Amino acid sequence: MASNTMAGLVAGSHTRNELHVLHGADEHRPPTRQSKSKICRVCGDEIGYKDINGTELFVACHECGFPVCRPCYDYERSEGNQSCPQCNTRYKRHKGCPRVAGDEETFAADDSDEEFPIKNHHDDSDKQDVLNHSENGDYNHQQWQPNGSFAGSVTGKDFEGEKEVYSNAEWKERIEKWKVRQEKRGLKTNDDGSNDQGDEDDYLLAEARQPLWRKIPIPSSKISPYRIVIVLRLIILAFFLRFRILTPAYDAYPLWLISVICEVWFAFSWILDQFPKWFPITRETYLDRLSMRFEREGEPNRLAPVDVYVSTVDPLKEPPIITANTVLSILSVDYPIDKVSCYVSDDGASMLLFDTLSETAEFARRWVPFCKKYSIEPRAPEFYFSQKIDYLKDKVLPSFVKERRAMKREYEEFKVRINALVANAQKKPEEGWVMQDGTPWPGNNTRDHPGMIQVYLGSEGALDIEGKELPRLVYISREKRPGYDHHKKAGAMNSLVRVSAVLTNSPFMLNLDCDHYINNSKAIREAMCFLMDPQLGKKLCYVQFPQRFDGIDRHDRYANRNIVFFDINMKGLDGIQGPVYVGTGCVFNRQALYGYDPPVSEKRPKMTCDCWPSWCCCCCGGSRKSKSKKKGEKGLLPGFYSNKKKKMGKNYLRKGTGPMFDLEDIEEGLEGYDELEKSSLMSQKNFEKRFGQSPVFIASTLKEDGGLPEGTNQTSLIKEAIHVISCGYEEKTEWGKEIGWIYGSVTEDILTGFKMHCRGWKSVYCTPKRAAFKGSAPINLSDRLHQVLRWALGSVEIFLSRHCPLWYAYGGKLKWLERMAYVNTIVYPFTSIPLLAYCTIPAVCLLTGKFIIPTLTNLASVYFMALFLSIIVTGVLELRWSGVSIEDWWRNEQFWVIGGVSAHLFAVFQGLLKVLAGVDTNFTVTSKAGEDGEFGELYLFKWTTLLIPPTTLIILNIVGVVAGVSDAINNGYGSWGPLFGKLFFAFWVIVHLYPFLKGLMGRQNRTPTIVVLWSILLASIFSLIWVRIDPFVPKQTGPILKQCGVEC
Repeated sequence: MASNTMAGLVAGSHTRNELHVLHGADEHRPPTRQSKSKICRVCGDEIGYKDINGTELFVACHECGFPVCRPCYDYERSEGNQSCPQCNTRYKRHKGCPRVAGDEETFAADDSDEEFPIKNHHDDSDKQDVLNHSENGDYNHQQWQPNGSFAGSVTGKDFEGEKEVYSNAEWKERIEKWKVRQEKRGLKTNDDGSNDQGDEDDYLLAEARQPLWRKIPIPSSKISPYRIVIVLRLIILAFFLRFRILTPAYDAYPLWLISVICEVWFAFSWILDQFPKWFPITRETYLDRLSMRFEREGEPNRLAPVDVYVSTVDPLKEPPIITANTVLSILSVDYPIDKVSCYVSDDGASMLLFDTLSETAEFARRWVPFCKKYSIEPRAPEFYFSQKIDYLKDKVLPSFVKERRAMKREYEEFKVRINALVANAQKKPEEGWVMQDGTPWPGNNTRDHPGMIQVYLGSEGALDIEGKELPRLVYISREKRPGYDHHKKAGAMNSLVRVSAVLTNSPFMLNLDCDHYINNSKAIREAMCFLMDPQLGKKLCYVQFPQRFDGIDRHDRYANRNIVFFDINMKGLDGIQGPVYVGTGCVFNRQALYGYDPPVSEKRPKMTCDCWPSWCCCCCGGSRKSKSKKKGEKGLLPGFYSNKKKKMGKNYLRKGTGPMFDLEDIEEGLEGYDELEKSSLMSQKNFEKRFGQSPVFIASTLKEDGGLPEGTNQTSLIKEAIHVISCGYEEKTEWGKEIGWIYGSVTEDILTGFKMHCRGWKSVYCTPKRAAFKGSAPINLSDRLHQVLRWALGSVEIFLSRHCPLWYAYGGKLKWLERMAYVNTIVYPFTSIPLLAYCTIPAVCLLTGKFIIPTLTNLASVYFMALFLSIIVTGVLELRWSGVSIEDWWRNEQFWVIGGVSAHLFAVFQGLLKVLAGVDTNFTVTSKAGEDGEFGELYLFKWTTLLIPPTTLIILNIVGVVAGVSDAINNGYGSWGPLFGKLFFAFWVIVHLYPFLKGLMGRQNRTPTIVVLWSILLASIFSLIWVRIDPFVPKQTGPILKQCGVEC
C-alpha cells in the first residue's frame, strides 16, 4: 500500500473542470507490485512439488484435490484427524511418509520404492497435473487417467514398473542420498545435539500452521434444555391460542376480539425473534498464530492493509475533541504503520474539523510513540487519562511515570487549543471563514462547495518525535451542489470507498462513527484472524464487533447498552449466516461492497469406478466422455465465460479474471479485435456504467488483494480522488443500488448487510475479551426515544421498499433463519399497535367491570400457568447460555414496552406518511431542566411528543386500579376473585413503564420515584375505603325512612 502524502489542501469540482491546490506540493507514488502463487488453503504457504525436479505438484488428497502443502499434510496425519479438510476422506499414506496408526498394509512395500526408486521406461511426458490452478486461486480437481498402470481415482493399486539392476557405484551413491533424506526428515539424528534449534523452529512452524480461530459451540448441557423448552413453549402457545379463540367473552366481545388479535401477533413476533437464536456460537481467535504466520522475522510483513473510515456531519453537535480521540486511537493501533490509513469524512464542510485534524496530526507525533512504547490501553487519551484504575499495573520501565505525567500535561494543552477552536467557531464571520494563509475556506456554503482533500500524515509527511513514520491521515469533504440528492451518511460512506480505492486501495475497510474509539489496540488483528483465513476469508463480507458504551448509568435505566441484542441475538445469527451489520465497528471485505458474488466452492465430483464397462455407464446415464467434452468446450474460452457473473439480470466479469485491456483502448473503438475480444471489451465497458467514469477506480476494483495500479503518480491520483467525490459521479451508475452502502433508508446499515447476505456472503461476529470499540450513547429519556425512533423509521422504510425481506431475493443464497431474522428487524415497529391496545385493555376492564376472559376452568388455568412458566424458563435458560445478567434482561423487557408504545408507534405513522404521502415530519425536543453531576444528563427533562402515549397509559392504569379496588370494596367479598386477574395485567403494564415514569419525574429532590408512585396509589385507595366506611356518620338502627314525595 502506498502511503505518500500531500502537504496541501486540494479542492475541486469535476463537473466544473476545476482543481485548485490551495497550499503544498505534489509528490509521486511508488508503484506497487503484486504476485500470485499456488498456496496452501490451510496455512497460506506455497505448495511444493512432489519430487526434487519440480515436475509434479504435491497432492495430499487424490479424492477432491484440496490444495494442502506437504508440512500441513504430515502434521494433519501425525497430530490431527488424519483426513482431508474438504471431503473428510482419510489421507492415504504417501511414499516416504512416516507410518501412523490405521494405515493400510497395501502400502507396506512402498517404502523401499520411495527410498530406492526404480527406473520406469514409460514416457512421463503424457502425464498431466492432477490439479489445475485457476487465475482466481481456486483449484479444480480433474481425474487423471494416463495410459500407464494408474487407474483413475481407484486407490490402493500397486505401481507396476520394471526394476533395473544398478552398479555398485550407483548403489552406494543412492544409499548416501537416502541417509541424507532420512536425516532431513528427522528419522536419523546426529549426536552433536545441533538439532535443538531446528526442533524449536519446527515447533513454531507447526504452531503457525494451526487455525487462526476456532468455533466454540454452546455446551449441550446448556443449549439442549433451551431448545426443548422452546419447542414446548411453541406447543403450549398453540393450545393457549386455541383456547382463547374457542372461548369468547360474549359480555365483552370487542375487548376479547382485540386481545386475541394482539396475542396472535405477539406469538408471530416471538417466533421471528426466537428461532434465529437456535444455533448460537462463540468464536475464539489466536493472535499469536497470526503473527507467526504473517509477521515472520526476516521476512516482509504480510498482514493485509486496512483503510479506516470515520464519518461526521456537524462538529458543533459531535464534539471535535471526541472525533480527535477516535482518530488518535486509530493512528496508534497495534498494526504495521504502513498498512493503516485513516479517512475522515466531513459532510458538513466545517473548517472547525479541518483545524481540529491539523492539531490532532501534530499531537499524534508524540501520542503514538508513547502508546506503542508502553503498550497502554485504551489509546484514546481522553478515556485513558480518565480511567479510575491502577495505571502502574504491569508497567516496569522507570521512565513511565515521568513520561505519562508529561503526556497528560500535553494532552490538556491540546484540549485547550481544541476548546479555543470550538469557541471561535460559535459565530461565523460575515465574510466567511478564512484559512491561516489568508485563503477563503472553500466550504463556507455547506450546501454548495467543491470537493476537498487534505493528506496530513504518511510515509513522506511529518514523522513522530522518534523519527518514525505515522499512518496516513486524510481529510475528505465531498462536493455538494443544489439540486442533487447526497443520500446523507450512506452517500458519504460511498465517497470514502471511492477515495480510498484511488489513494490506497486496501482490501479491507474498518467503519467507525466519530464517537466510537478503538478500545482494544489489537482489534484489527482480531478481524484479520477471520478475513485472512485461507478457507473462510474469501467468503466473508464483514466481521462485526459488538457495540460497547461509556458514560451509561450503572443500572442502565433505558437499556442503552443493548446487551440482550449484542450478546444473545447476534451470537444466534453467527451460527446461521452471520450477524447483521449495525453501522459501526465493522471490518469489510472491499470486494463484497463492490457487489461481487463470493467465490463458489466446487462440489466434490462423484465417485467413479473403472471396473464397470463403458456401456454400463452410458446405460446408467453417466458418460465421462461427455462431461470431459463439455469441460473442454468451456476451456476454449479461458477466463471469460467461466468467470462471468450473472447478478440481478446483468452480466459482469469476476474480479481478477479474464483478459485485461486498457480503458483507453475501449474508448477508441472495437476495430481490430475478433469476436471473443469484442465481447470482453464490451463487458469491461459495462464497468463504467456500473462503477462510474473513473479508469483509476475501475482498475482498482479488479485488484482482489488491493494495491494501486502500476505507473500512477500523486498528481493524477489526487485529480481522480476529486473526481470520484463529485456530486454527479454516481448518476447512471449502480452506487447505492447494488454497490456500496445501499440507499433508501435512514438505517442504511441493515440494508447494506442484507444485500450482501442475499448474494451468498457470510459474516462473522467477533467478541474479544477486551471490548474492541467503545462509544457514547444518549442516556436521558427523550434522546433515547428519538434514537429508537430513527431506527424504527428506517425499518418501516425498508418494509415499504423493494428490498423488504418478506419478498426480496427468494431463490437466492439467503438462509431461511437468516431471512427470518431480517424480517424481524423490519416488522418489529408494527408490534407497537397491538402493544398499545393490549396495554390499554387492563384499564378499560377495571373501569367497566368486564374482562377479556370468561370464568376460568381448571384446564384454562393449566394453560395460563404453563404459558407463564415456559416464558420464565425460556428466559432463565437464555441467560444461562449467554451469560447476560437478569438485570440487563429485565431492563430490555421494560424498554421494549416503553419504546413500543412511544417511538415505534410514531415511527410507523411517520414512515407511512413519508413513503406513501411524501410528508416528512420531525418531532422537536425542548430542554426543560437539568442538573450537574456525573450523570446529570440522565435527569435532564426534555419534552417531546413521544412522551404522550406512555404517560397516558400510566395514568389510565393507575386510575383503573383505584377504580377496580373501590368497586370491589363496594360489591363485597364475591367481587375480589375476578379483580385479581384484572389487577395482574394492570400492574404488568405499570411495572414495565416504571423506568419511563422515573425519567418523567426526574430526581424530585432525590425522593425515590417508587415512593411517590405508591404514595399516590395507596392514598387514593385508602381515601375510597374511608369514604365507604363513613366513620363520622351516625348509623340508623330502625327502619330506613324515605321521603314519600307528597307535600304534607
